[in-house]
Amino acid sequence: MALIAPFRGLRYNLSKVKQLEDVVSPPYDVIDKQAQDALGRKNPYNMIHLDLSKNFTADQLTSARYGQAKDTFERWQQEGVLIRDDKPTIYLYHTDYTVPSGKRLTRKGLVSLVQLAEFNEGIVKPHEKTFSGVTSDRLRLLDTCHCQFSPIFSLYSDAENKVMSMLEGACSGEPLGSVTDHDGCVHRIWAVTDVEILAEVQEFFKEKALYIADGHHRYTTSLQFRALMRERLGEVAADSPYNHIMMYLCGMEDPGLSVLPTHRLVRMPGAVTIENLIGKLADDFRLEEITGGSREFLVGEVLAKMEENSSNGTMFGLYHPGEDRCFLLTLEDGVMDREFEGQQPECLRELDVVVLSDLILERILQLDHDLCEREKLVDYFPDPDEAIDVAVKEEENSAGRTPLVFLMNPTRVGQVKNVADENLVMPHKSTYFYPKLLTGLLLNKIVPEEKVRF
Repeated sequence: MALIAPFRGLRYNLSKVKQLEDVVSPPYDVIDKQAQDALGRKNPYNMIHLDLSKNFTADQLTSARYGQAKDTFERWQQEGVLIRDDKPTIYLYHTDYTVPSGKRLTRKGLVSLVQLAEFNEGIVKPHEKTFSGVTSDRLRLLDTCHCQFSPIFSLYSDAENKVMSMLEGACSGEPLGSVTDHDGCVHRIWAVTDVEILAEVQEFFKEKALYIADGHHRYTTSLQFRALMRERLGEVAADSPYNHIMMYLCGMEDPGLSVLPTHRLVRMPGAVTIENLIGKLADDFRLEEITGGSREFLVGEVLAKMEENSSNGTMFGLYHPGEDRCFLLTLEDGVMDREFEGQQPECLRELDVVVLSDLILERILQLDHDLCEREKLVDYFPDPDEAIDVAVKEEENSAGRTPLVFLMNPTRVGQVKNVADENLVMPHKSTYFYPKLLTGLLLNKIVPEEKVRF
């Protein structure tokens, strides 16, 4: 199954860069133009100067843009801003963070190289679709710079916590790097270089499949990059750096692993009243109106009830900003089987996100997927308060649409595994593994003449 390997990570030189907070960045795909500009001004060595090209204008998306990233990357190495570790290493990566309930958790994982495998091999399993426009940008950047600037986030099963026990037992002293991100999450890494420990960890993963949690586009990009190298070179050996990618691996059973919900703002064409919605939904859902307080109170009550009953079937919150009314929607038993049996596997029918996208939006409200994409009828928000605020503003400036907010429970890790094991994919924005990994804490420089050590 999965073949992992230690590697010589490229890291910021703390004698040159005093504060890691000034130079690391969030993943490229969550940075808007305002944040991009702010990060660029923060420090001339910030990772944003290498990693991000999605917000450049069309005429800037040329080889010159990627060439500039390569020149900058090489200059930073020459200046000693980025330095490479001497020994092949597996890195322990802890993240201390607070979930919305206020509970403090620590997620524990490792960073290593993973040998690439096509999805149909069943070794590395996806749960989301990828889009070619995204991978083309990432491929050009990877091909030009020959470096992976951030790890892909993947999961594996380790109910007995064998891997973390081995790695933590081999670590001592202060971390190589510690950084607090803009959300207050503390990211720390340690190096494990003990040859015997590394061999034991590698042996463990030979019996394991990996499940991509976050980074489907970057993994697909690496597959494309390997194919490109095969075209150029005629062959890519099993131990070639072109045949590997840097991954962060976290146990599915880790008590610090969190999946947060992504809430939906749906823009219904025309004027839609809550009574009209109730009439459409009543055959398939039990509806309970939440009353007796401010908007914040209503939403908080709905979210609390949803969390309390998250293991007892499918529940949604529905907020109508135009009427300032909030409802709890509970799916009646057997509805998804009645509507979709024979059309969808059970592992998809049980997903809240599928109930929303396929039953509520497409069948009940007659908003098919293509229409939602084409007319931009759906937006996604990890923060429910932000979703509500945007909906209220849009209601005040209504332009022939009625904004509605659907509050979601998170997809469970076991559901991700079940879908991936069936070689299926979930709807867009089905999972939000929190916190995101940082870009720039560890880099994987691809040196063609080197060999990956198994």
